[in-house]
Amino acid sequence: MRDDGPTRFTELVLPHLGEARALAQWITGNPADADDVLQDACLLALRTVWRIAGGDGRSWLLTVVRNAAFTWLRKNRSAAFVPFQDVQAVDGEAVQVSDADDETPESVLIAKAAAACVGAAIARLPAPFREALLLRDVRGLSYREISELTGVPIGTVMSRLARGRSRVIKLLLKKRRNAVALAAPARGPARSASVPPARPLSRAHA
Repeated sequence: MRDDGPTRFTELVLPHLGEARALAQWITGNPADADDVLQDACLLALRTVWRIAGGDGRSWLLTVVRNAAFTWLRKNRSAAFVPFQDVQAVDGEAVQVSDADDETPESVLIAKAAAACVGAAIARLPAPFREALLLRDVRGLSYREISELTGVPIGTVMSRLARGRSRVIKLLLKKRRNAVALAAPARGPARSASVPPARPLSRAHA
């Protein structure tokens, strides 16, 4: 029934606002913009919370926030925004799909890297890759959940993950090489051992 909207919102939506804001910030790249998106999403969620089926408020709210975030981007960053339906050049070829969310060498390395470094690297990815990595590697959604949330085939989700992880690894390795180079002592031309200049021989005076 729609009369219990506030109660359903409190029980099914409020517990997931933290994740929802994180998703909004990852998409917009800005905390203030994320707050605007979250406010719009919450107003819509409060009006339509009766649509939640089976008590799964988390996936439903993330979908609402994602849609609100991209609507906000289209209105406020139209020049720089690339719609998801126009990322065919970004998405790779078809990927063999399985239901198992197997770990890959890239995902293992990303998991072991410092969170701040990984976050900075993911933030530099194109929006489709950034969203896929956020939902899978940060938020822990399955391939199928990401597919339903973003409205793209599972194969596309897996392709974005593979390519996004590959780019993150390259960025992390580059950062590590730069850090090592900065930490290494400056090396100048090799110097031979210093030899004190020879003193002139003293002459005996008569």
